[in-house]
Amino acid sequence: MTEQTPLLFTDLGLSEPVLQAIQSVGYEQPSPIQAAAIPALLDGKDIVGMAQTGTGKTAAFALPLLSRFNPEQREPQILVLAPTRELAIQVAEAFQRYASKLNNFHVLPIYGGGDMGGQLRQLKRGAQVVVGTPGRVMDHLRRGTLDLSKLQSLVLDEADEMLRMGFIDDVEWILEHTPKERQTALFSATMPSQIRKVASQYLNSPQEIKIASSTSTGANIEQVYWMVSGTNKLDALTRILEVEPFDGMIIFARTKNATVELAEKLEARGYAASALNGDMNQQLRERTIERLKNGKLDIVIATDVAARGIDVERVSHVLNYDIPYDSEAYVHRIGRTGRAGRSGKAILFVAPREKRLLYVIEKATRQPIKHMELPTGAAVTAHRIDQFKQSIQQVFDTSVDLSFFNDLLADFSHQTDRSPEEIASALAYLVQKERPLQVKLAEIRPEKPSTKGKNKLAREAKAGKGPKPRVNDSDLQRYRLDVGRSHEVRPGDIVGAIANEAGIDSQYIGHIKLFDEFSTVDLPKGMSPEVMQLLKKVRVRNRPLNIAEDTGPRNDGPAPDFKRRGPKPGDKRAPGKFAGKGKPDGKGKPKAKVRDRDVKNKGYRAKKV
Repeated sequence: MTEQTPLLFTDLGLSEPVLQAIQSVGYEQPSPIQAAAIPALLDGKDIVGMAQTGTGKTAAFALPLLSRFNPEQREPQILVLAPTRELAIQVAEAFQRYASKLNNFHVLPIYGGGDMGGQLRQLKRGAQVVVGTPGRVMDHLRRGTLDLSKLQSLVLDEADEMLRMGFIDDVEWILEHTPKERQTALFSATMPSQIRKVASQYLNSPQEIKIASSTSTGANIEQVYWMVSGTNKLDALTRILEVEPFDGMIIFARTKNATVELAEKLEARGYAASALNGDMNQQLRERTIERLKNGKLDIVIATDVAARGIDVERVSHVLNYDIPYDSEAYVHRIGRTGRAGRSGKAILFVAPREKRLLYVIEKATRQPIKHMELPTGAAVTAHRIDQFKQSIQQVFDTSVDLSFFNDLLADFSHQTDRSPEEIASALAYLVQKERPLQVKLAEIRPEKPSTKGKNKLAREAKAGKGPKPRVNDSDLQRYRLDVGRSHEVRPGDIVGAIANEAGIDSQYIGHIKLFDEFSTVDLPKGMSPEVMQLLKKVRVRNRPLNIAEDTGPRNDGPAPDFKRRGPKPGDKRAPGKFAGKGKPDGKGKPKAKVRDRDVKNKGYRAKKV
């Protein structure tokens, strides 16, 4: 049987300048999405490509479109829409790299937060490729500063992410303001119905390219988790950073405030760390990513949106300090490492009450996540000793002239009658005084999940006591629950049920308002369908929550109080038509009252008083 010859970029029909450029960066063999998409785009066909992040999608559309590039045309020939500023910059940089052998080529990234004046000047000078976020592209089209009349190709990159971020209406508006005869390529990791609708409406008989994957995450990414107690997370993190050999690392936190706090704590411990979140201006965010690329930063603590599109080769590790509520967010997070065939490692911190979220992620990714052992004090000691020995050896390896120090220490030994070993020990102590070689660490035991409310955090949450860290309203969404005051429900019951049953920490459960027949609660945005299904079945006072997004008006005024209800003046209804405090129930008997102490976990019984 003849062995099949591997497909090379030279076999795909790309132009000579483009081939020279990709050979200069060391590319030889195309990835599956590139091998399928490049010939179709070279033939001028519309395509719908489904592939996970990190599979080489940018080259899949950039290489063939650049091969059809017309250097004589100054107006935009190619428009790429991307969901985030970071991804827009990354795609623009890739175009610049692949077009390095082309003459008179100009690419321009345009995005919100960037210098509008600079973008206007560059558009006026001419840019054949424009890469932008939907909002800023719309701004330029409305101003008349972006001319798409001669557009040849349009790319929708990470379309499902643009849908998730609420940009899909903007995308459709832009599509309607582009030439009908354009070529269109749509790339998406998943294919929700709205994305499929866009494809059928705006693409011309597209060729579907689906890159099957045995798992949703890269096989070259080692995935582990540690069951951690909330109070010990920082200690666990610093132990891992101490022993784990990493080059660059991205640590994911749920909120913007958490990224800043964690960055400050790591900096105080001597790590080159910085936050990356949406509150930072674009210039600072770009500078942070550049510092990570060139090795001036080793650790970036980021939110999901801020880290979207980051492709830094030296990122060897991703650590999920806070577990994501959405399995797709987990896949995107760990996709920041192990890219383009490189190996990587993903570490996940899981609180006991969040174990269900771990199962959801394992089920969605079709990969088991192994339990990891936290480095012991002995392991940290051994690592520090090894580093200390290496630093001494490096001095000898560099052939430094030590004669002055030899004479100095010989003189000190003679004066004090100290042996060379004693003097070396004293010097070692001075050098390592701030970072002792002998490490004694208290054992960190993972907190066991409690089903009886013994956990202190759960008890405080149920009692309405204890400090509760603020979560930005922009990170929350309002949901409606089918339980209310008439069912004798209290806020603590709702907090306890959601925290214990769905694994959502109480600090991420926002404002709760009780009404007679229902309640509302603010919970984190972007919860996965699996978590929503779990919450629907959770029971409070023996009633299912039946959670759903709250579509009613957002009224922040006081909730109705059934105790104040009663007949209005002139109301001729029978007494039994209402049930207020101390009112007859229609049978001549006083309505039963309910004491809090009589309320049981699985319902309640009323006592007359």
